[in-house]
Amino acid sequence: MSRTARYRTILPRSSRAAVGATVATGVLGGLAAAPERVRGLFRRRFPTVAVTGMTGVGKTQLADRLSRRSTNGGAAEVGSAVMERRTRRSRRLHGFRFFVVPGDNAATRLGALDEVFHDEPVDGVIHVVANGHATPRRTAGTTGAASATREEQLAAELEDWTITAHRIASMAVRRDKPVWLVIAVTKADLFADDIDEVVRYYSPGSGTPFGDKVDELRALAGGARLSIDVLPVSSQGGERGSTLPPKQAAAMVDALATRLAQLSGHV
Repeated sequence: MSRTARYRTILPRSSRAAVGATVATGVLGGLAAAPERVRGLFRRRFPTVAVTGMTGVGKTQLADRLSRRSTNGGAAEVGSAVMERRTRRSRRLHGFRFFVVPGDNAATRLGALDEVFHDEPVDGVIHVVANGHATPRRTAGTTGAASATREEQLAAELEDWTITAHRIASMAVRRDKPVWLVIAVTKADLFADDIDEVVRYYSPGSGTPFGDKVDELRALAGGARLSIDVLPVSSQGGERGSTLPPKQAAAMVDALATRLAQLSGHV
């Protein structure tokens, strides 16, 4: 008697049907869960990162440097009204997916903020500031060169941060694991002699206007739910007329990439 026939003899027809249904359910369940497991693995290897900040601080240039992509010089002057995507890949099949949120206060920006903080919450955030050295942008519909004082740009940074910080806090309290935030102080080549003091200005607990706002975010989100780093970086360092040597500028970008890898569990 064959093994199949023996099973048929031992099990009544109703039991055989139940076993068959159980096996089929298990197979279908495994197939249904497979895409979710694949997505989970991909997300661990390529976590998503929102790159936020006001217009003119150099978000796209920084994302280009992190993803080892050539930057279009013209794009740096114009900015973007839509969310841009960049991917960094390593030889060990790890990396990051960057979502560069538009800086202009327009409907596209609000939609992008909703996407990265609510619809498909990101794993981490790089918030870009520039110590008041953001490139001024013309108001929509106007012509001619734009101008703004450093004090005006610092005030605009605070206003922009207030909007973004509330989105970060809202996302952090909904997550079951801590969210990480890196405040990237760009254009360090413009204040190469004062980098430590500038980093302190943006740091929690510093007592500065921006530091106080960061403290408010930690209170809203809960200190255990949000890790915060402040790192200087330069996407333009080493160019003609720059006070920042090329090696130092490249080391800053590398240090930021290394910290992202540490926060994401890649190293």
